[in-house]
Parts: sequence; C-alpha cells; structure tokens
Amino acid sequence: QLQASGGGLVQAGGSLRLSCTASVSRPVSSIYWMAWFRQAPGMEREFVATANSNGDITEYADSVKDRFTISRDKAISRHQATVYLQMSSLKPEDTAVYYCAARGGVRPAYVPGEYGYWGQGTQVTVSS
Repeated sequence: QLQASGGGLVQAGGSLRLSCTASVSRPVSSIYWMAWFRQAPGMEREFVATANSNGDITEYADSVKDRFTISRDKAISRHQATVYLQMSSLKPEDTAVYYCAARGGVRPAYVPGEYGYWGQGTQVTVSS
C-alpha cells in the first residue's frame, strides 16, 4: 500500500513537497525503486522521477529536470519506505494528479506498466 500526500494549489513559480510512504507485506527490497508519475486531464500517465533505495541513483523527465528533486528516507522498517518529491519553480503545465509507484528490480523504469505498487494520487494545481 502506498499513501501519497502534499498536493495542493500553488501559484506559478511556487514550491510544493510531495510525500509517499510504502507499506508492503514483503521485505522492502521488493520496493527497491520508488517513482513519481503524473497524469493531466485527457493525457496519459507520464514519468516524472525515480530513485533507488539509497537515493544515490535518480532519474528525471526532461520537463522537470533542475526544478524537481526526488529523495528517499532510510527504510523505516523492513516493510516500509518513503519517497519525497520537492517541486520548485512550478509551472501551470505541471498541473496534474501525481502518483507514487514502487517496484523491485535492478534497473530504473520509466513506464507505468513496470510498476507493481501504486498510490492513490494527489492533486497538484499550479495557477498562472
């Protein structure tokens, strides 16, 4: 189960921080990679950022690079992990529902179909 929070309404140029805690029945190694995706109305879900368990390997979509930062906390327990998305210099085109996702594996992934765990989504609205 993934629980995301931190969305809201912000003016263009502002900042928001999203959080997501994953609680799984299997060991946290099954959620080695955590990621953020977003989906705007009428659009497909798109990759935003991903990080490994240590947070020392991160990948970003070109549209958010240098504005968003993904980070990970050390595992709270063998069955929990947390990921954050610090969003700065927000633009109206960043408006979307943001979803956190998690997967195992040894490499990062950039398409929704490769993630087995999903959160419920949190709305981010950026006004111009």
